[in-house]
Amino acid sequence: MISFVRVDDRIIHGQVVTRWSKEYPCDGIIAVNDKAATTPVLKKSFQASTDKKVFVWTMEHFLDVQEKVLKSKKQYFLITKNPIDMKKILVDNKFVPSNVKRIIIGPCNDRPGATKLGNNQSITQEEADALEAITQAGYEVEFALVKESSIGTWDKFRSKFGY
Repeated sequence: MISFVRVDDRIIHGQVVTRWSKEYPCDGIIAVNDKAATTPVLKKSFQASTDKKVFVWTMEHFLDVQEKVLKSKKQYFLITKNPIDMKKILVDNKFVPSNVKRIIIGPCNDRPGATKLGNNQSITQEEADALEAITQAGYEVEFALVKESSIGTWDKFRSKFGY
């Protein structure tokens, strides 16, 4: 089952392992990112970052095993590197992450063409389109590096992107 859903451009790091796993039950972490899953050194570094079970999968593999994940009695975090991949999972492929209805957006680095929403939280128009689609699918999107530093939900920022 899925206990927590996050978008984080660093995928797995200290905030996920030490902070969020104390807020939400977690037996393991599922990271869905094609590059990380097919780059051995990245995959090993993510797996070495915690004593929890870590799976680093391509999008294709995740979609192949999604039902097995949902049926598991173990509780997993689902993490993608960007909102576009999360939209592919939740909206395009209609994956329902157990009873999770809140998607947490963590670090999204400042980049050319991105709009800064908060400290280390910037998104592009394409990512905004993905977040709008996720929201329209019934999820609440919240921007929070850690729980106590939330800068708000998508509703607060969506007008910056024409919604």
